[in-house]
Amino acid sequence: MAEKFVQNQVVIDIKGLHKWYRNDGLEFHALIDINIQINKGEFVAIVGPSGSGKSTLMNVIGCLDRYEEGSYKLAGQDVRKLSDIELAHYRGKVIGFVFQSFNLLERYSVLENVLLPSFYVPVENSRKRGMELLEMLDIADKANNLPSQISGGQKQRVAIARSLMTDPELILADEPTGNLDSKTGKVVLEIFDKLHSMGKTLLLITHDTAIADYAHRQIKILDGQIA
Repeated sequence: MAEKFVQNQVVIDIKGLHKWYRNDGLEFHALIDINIQINKGEFVAIVGPSGSGKSTLMNVIGCLDRYEEGSYKLAGQDVRKLSDIELAHYRGKVIGFVFQSFNLLERYSVLENVLLPSFYVPVENSRKRGMELLEMLDIADKANNLPSQISGGQKQRVAIARSLMTDPELILADEPTGNLDSKTGKVVLEIFDKLHSMGKTLLLITHDTAIADYAHRQIKILDGQIA
């Protein structure tokens, strides 16, 4: 059973982690002896070219995929000890995701998209919190719009608001500026910097070293290993 979530100085603690993919007798060693520690309040970028293993590492850190060897504690919880159901609940409470493709549901309004995490992890006065997050990100005036009625930059603001809905310990952003022009991407990165100044722990996954420079620390990955 998942331990009760407690604020922990070390948010990500990975030691000697290995990940393989096996298919039709073939084996691919995707992650090799990964060791990472990220403390509460850090703004860290994992940077590497296509095929480096950064997406696989993101999936493991985001508790979207399992690993074969080593250990991974997320906010003090050994994730390997959790069942799939327990892991899904813990992930929803502890991690807020921001994706390159926004992943907004087109049939729901902006506010309804922001509220989605609260359907799985209870949030007190969820509607009020959702509006407060939209106001913080200067997009409250679009609360009743559909995603198709707002720009890409506005969509990413909505996605960031959604990621903050359950007040998670970690914001995990996967290529968050990949579908944005450079000017809009810079605005999104400035939002992340603001969240970091508010005490949030941020982990940015990117192939772009210029984007990674916005983080306060970089972890470089190449051929499945920390370079």
